Amino acid sequence: MKKTTQFLLVPTLALGAAVALAAPASAATAATEDGSYQATLSAINGSNASGTLMISVSGDQATVTQKVSGLAATFNGAPYPHVQHIHVGAAGTCPTSAADTNGDGVISTTEGAPSYGGIGTTLSSSGDTSAAAGTDLTVAGMGAEYSYDRTFTLNAETASALKAGTAVVVVHGLDPATLSQAAQDAPSDLVPSLPLAATSPALCGTLTASQMDMPEGGAQTGAGGTSTGNDIGMLALGGGLVLAAGGVVVARRRAAVAGR
Repeated sequence: MKKTTQFLLVPTLALGAAVALAAPASAATAATEDGSYQATLSAINGSNASGTLMISVSGDQATVTQKVSGLAATFNGAPYPHVQHIHVGAAGTCPTSAADTNGDGVISTTEGAPSYGGIGTTLSSSGDTSAAAGTDLTVAGMGAEYSYDRTFTLNAETASALKAGTAVVVVHGLDPATLSQAAQDAPSDLVPSLPLAATSPALCGTLTASQMDMPEGGAQTGAGGTSTGNDIGMLALGGGLVLAAGGVVVARRRAAVAGR
């Protein structure tokens, strides 16, 4: 097989702003009832992945536990980073195939936005949990299977969406090999210098009130992480190789394979 590559420089601030999709500005603390919420994460865009997520809210603190499997695993031998968020401000549902308005076989992030909305909270492994961290690949979920366990301060927008039943968990990042050739060649709807697979949703689930207790052993406030057992120094993203460093993302576009 013969393939060509192209290196592209994408400012991280611009990338983050695009993926945020005009998410509401975050407030410092939440105003919601204590309680637990859960979501069954189902495959979208033919990812064949699955997962579960639970949130326990106490005051303005939220403890999140999550397990996912079946996601795109690697690219060029490095773990695939899956940015993941709680989306808010829309219908509070996961998009159906009808959301694929351009008929390319992929529900892009923007095509799915009327269903799940913009980023309310980034489920990052450490540091910032606002929409501004939405595409920080260094704190994304890594690889095909991982667990997430973190406690952090919940912002008011996400707290309100939880209470209203309109908060939706979305995990992004598809294996480009599972897409049609046209979709493999297509640029991201958010950042044209990245492939469509990189930013498109792979898992989705609406958070609903739960009576179940959270597992013990949550991470301390402001800390946490995803567990994969892999080195995350080099991050593989969809059809391109992305290195998040010094405020610059280096992306290598995967071109079409001859004869496919």
